[in-house]
Amino acid sequence: MSPAPRASAVPADVEAWLGELGLEPLERADREGVASWDLVLDGRRRAALRVTLILDPTLALICWAHYAPPINDSFRKSYRMLLHWNDELPFVKFSLGEDERPLLVAEIPVETLDADALGLALARVLAVADRYLAESTDWLKSGGWPTAPVPEDAEATPGTRLLDRYADRLAELLDDQPPDALQATDRPRDDGPEAVPA
Repeated sequence: MSPAPRASAVPADVEAWLGELGLEPLERADREGVASWDLVLDGRRRAALRVTLILDPTLALICWAHYAPPINDSFRKSYRMLLHWNDELPFVKFSLGEDERPLLVAEIPVETLDADALGLALARVLAVADRYLAESTDWLKSGGWPTAPVPEDAEATPGTRLLDRYADRLAELLDDQPPDALQATDRPRDDGPEAVPA
């Protein structure tokens, strides 16, 4: 018989799960019953991805990655690319913050929240950031963010250990496709009258 779904989670649960996953937050904050933790994780290609975990104890835990600095180009091409990626990706979605900064978000309802769900969500966010690093380089450069890929011979980090731990469940993101991510025929084109958010 499976255990009953969780009705809530508390910050101490999240801190215990982070410890179990070998992750150490940079800082923690509490405000109006909501707790948050900031992490910086290296993937296999993308270095220093900043991820904020936000826990609403009765609703969900959100893994909110600061994917790139605010987009300062003509927007249309970038928005189309983000929408195209959203269509491709299960369980994570791109959005834009109030400052036009692209965010990569995974949500875990408290009913299914545990160390494994948290680890898988973080690994999925890292895998997506790795997969689309080449496509995101111009955005990262525009804000002075790191763009150099993690060296292939780099030592294991907490982030790469997460990717290894969940590799069998992220096969669609961790295939042997080259790091240039999308093939030329899959890249969004910037023509046609399709509606794109303004």
